[in-house]
Amino acid sequence: MATQLRDKKYFDNRATREMKQHLRSSKRTLQETLAYSARILALTEQEAGLAGQLTARSERPNAYWTLRFGLGFDEATPEDFIEVDGDLNTLTGEGMPNPATRFHLWVYEARPDVNSIIHTHSPWASALAAARQPLVISQMDMTPLHDDCAFLADWPGVPIADEEGVIISKALGNKRAIILAHHGYLTAGKSVEEATYLSVYLERAARMQARARTFGELTQVDDTLAREAHDYLLKPSIVNATFEYWCRQTRGTPAPISA
Repeated sequence: MATQLRDKKYFDNRATREMKQHLRSSKRTLQETLAYSARILALTEQEAGLAGQLTARSERPNAYWTLRFGLGFDEATPEDFIEVDGDLNTLTGEGMPNPATRFHLWVYEARPDVNSIIHTHSPWASALAAARQPLVISQMDMTPLHDDCAFLADWPGVPIADEEGVIISKALGNKRAIILAHHGYLTAGKSVEEATYLSVYLERAARMQARARTFGELTQVDDTLAREAHDYLLKPSIVNATFEYWCRQTRGTPAPISA
């Protein structure tokens, strides 16, 4: 019996239905999810002292949750996340926020669709930032960032004031990620899981780009195919299942996250 030749849309629709049926996400508090995200960033070697920031929009207007200042991603627990207001006053929990999270406020204000922001000075994305190079989507695993990664060519300085927030939020526009020249990167997701997923894939893409450059100029993936892959790989079921896998990986690290 000959195999029936079906359109790709058939397989896309079928996979989407089956992923919704078979891929399940764990129930966690927002603080537990943030703690796992921090551990995942550490696991993927995105630690840079205290320079990185991880936030999530609060249900309270003009407020967000973030890791209290003074801790690294690798030691974060749910209890270490504090809720702060627009003036960076602590509303819930103990401690102070990283002053550099102030620019996150401007992104949240400009983007109602964004519920979580990650900013790090990870090694490979920072290498692109140091070389003032935008991301080139040249391989399938880069496609979650296709037409979704902006580039800010000039560094506005340490982002502890409002001007930097205005500049960065405008440069980000409607995209979910941005390379910040001379600085690092930022991802903006609909959820903590999506922001984390984009962060890991952005750092991986930057590493791939830096390595591939040794073989010559990069060729961008065809626009139509890249857009198709972008939409497929950013399906919530894939994003959340990948986050679940990374969570399982972190459980083997010292000082496990409390439930």
